Amino acid sequence: MKKLIILAAALGLVYVGCKSGANKALPIYGDRQAVTKTVDGKEVVDTVYQTIPQYKFINQYGDSITNKNLNGKIYVADFFFTSCPSICPVMHRNMLAVYNEFKNQNDFKILSHSIDPKYDSVAVLKKYADKLGAKGNTWWFLQGKKDETYALAAKYLVSVAEDNKAPGGYVHQGYFVLIDKQGRIRGAYDGTLPDKVQQLIADIKTLRAEPDQSIAQ
Repeated sequence: MKKLIILAAALGLVYVGCKSGANKALPIYGDRQAVTKTVDGKEVVDTVYQTIPQYKFINQYGDSITNKNLNGKIYVADFFFTSCPSICPVMHRNMLAVYNEFKNQNDFKILSHSIDPKYDSVAVLKKYADKLGAKGNTWWFLQGKKDETYALAAKYLVSVAEDNKAPGGYVHQGYFVLIDKQGRIRGAYDGTLPDKVQQLIADIKTLRAEPDQSIAQ
């Protein structure tokens, strides 16, 4: 199996769950740039952070899903394929804990992107979701053009690749990536480790409590 390139390390980032207190905001990951703006006649420097770019995929119900469907939502994203014989079953058994914790929250979603869209048809994704027990519209299993999916994975700082020597023909990292309502990366967690998934759950609660992430009353 080819060794995965950890894109986060290449960018000088560390993929860890953030150990944050109830009143501490989560960090923001990814590229950033300083932008000078004029506010009330004065020049101020603001920081613009990397955000997830626009995309369009199909979910397990045959519905088109774009960024607009995530407006006002906090979400967790991962990359997988349904015939994966290695880490994917473990990842999604662990993701069920996240799903069950937040499935009744209107401001939360889970997006699982297939890296094998040729095999993972809408029908296959629906059967996979049903077997997991993922009902309704909290957890979407998505498929689209392979090159677009792989390009999107890079924006999430997750490495995916075809590898004929690997079990199932693909290699990918098993991170669950936490995205805020502004489309910014706020954390990444090893989805194969239950303790990291519990940290993700705690960090989602912390993120939802941030003033610009809370539900408008």
